[in-house]
Amino acid sequence: MLPELKTPVLPGASHGPVLGTVLPLVITITVSCPYSAAADAVLVAHLAFILWVVAGAVVTYSRPRLRWVHIVCLTWAILVEVFPWPCPLTLLENWLEARAGVQPYQGGFLLHYLDALVYPDISPTLLMIAGVAVCAVNFGIHGIALFRERRQQS
Repeated sequence: MLPELKTPVLPGASHGPVLGTVLPLVITITVSCPYSAAADAVLVAHLAFILWVVAGAVVTYSRPRLRWVHIVCLTWAILVEVFPWPCPLTLLENWLEARAGVQPYQGGFLLHYLDALVYPDISPTLLMIAGVAVCAVNFGIHGIALFRERRQQS
């Protein structure tokens, strides 16, 4: 949702109360706009987290400390996929969307966006299996890296 633009402010003109900054244009920010912007920011953070989970093993291959952060994130991703636990980012995004006056989506983030954008009518079970498989591949990459490190230390 974009802020509403008003006509330029003229000196001596009578204007009602306005939220925003008086520059060449007066921008009125509606109450829902901050919630909508925050929901969009959470969406971007959610996508970044998913990309981190999917590709983090490659990024952290030669970074042992960062690898453990990724392993924790992988574990969390598997737990959220396998068990009926809600993702905190999904809950936050839905809460912000509701405050912005947007109907929050039902179900998980991946199911909602993959169903809408890439795979219409994808099965939640198939999505869970694919998510766990991606995480398992990442665990395998971490296992190989740990094995090589241990072998070099010997």
